Amino acid sequence: MNDFNEIKDTLVNLDEQRLLQLVKNALENGIPAGDILNKGLIAGMDIVGEKMENEDMFIPEVLMAAQIMGKGVEILKPLLGAEETSSRGSVLIGTVKGDLHDIGKNLVAMMMESAGLVVHNLGVDIAPEEFVRMIKEKNANILCLSALLTTTMPMMKQTIDAVVESGLRDQVKIMVGGAPVTQAFADDIGADAFASDAGSAAKGAKALIN
Repeated sequence: MNDFNEIKDTLVNLDEQRLLQLVKNALENGIPAGDILNKGLIAGMDIVGEKMENEDMFIPEVLMAAQIMGKGVEILKPLLGAEETSSRGSVLIGTVKGDLHDIGKNLVAMMMESAGLVVHNLGVDIAPEEFVRMIKEKNANILCLSALLTTTMPMMKQTIDAVVESGLRDQVKIMVGGAPVTQAFADDIGADAFASDAGSAAKGAKALIN
């Protein structure tokens, strides 16, 4: 439908005023809020993610797109039924113990939220037992571990081991990422997925849930 394409294009072009107007117009035209969210806003952020992977868009623009999308979602929120969010995956994300980097992790969290996932961002320097506790508390289906230092990469393995020991490993898919992390390392430590950037992390999380 034309409305959705226009919403996608406007989001990719970072035109906030026009986007918010289009969202309001679509609602006035009787288009369901869930469709506007999924086929317009989330589909637009998928394009932003692809452009980021291809280096056609950079972090400041991606952050701007996510903020603009957030304002669009605010308009839709009162009309989105509870089933809209509860049917989607619950993601837990944090930087492992000993590591204080969070810019990349926060961007991943933002992109995952933009992809329609429920994201619990635990912050930095998170111990394995804290991740385990939060998986139970938030009933998470995906655990995302970030490390930006080669010295904290072993903590990813310790965290995965702790999840295995807790008996929760079958409940949760584990994705790892961060500058020094590779697919080979992810395979070695028993992770389900590796993401090299925020766009592919959001896409990967959706794939893991489906």
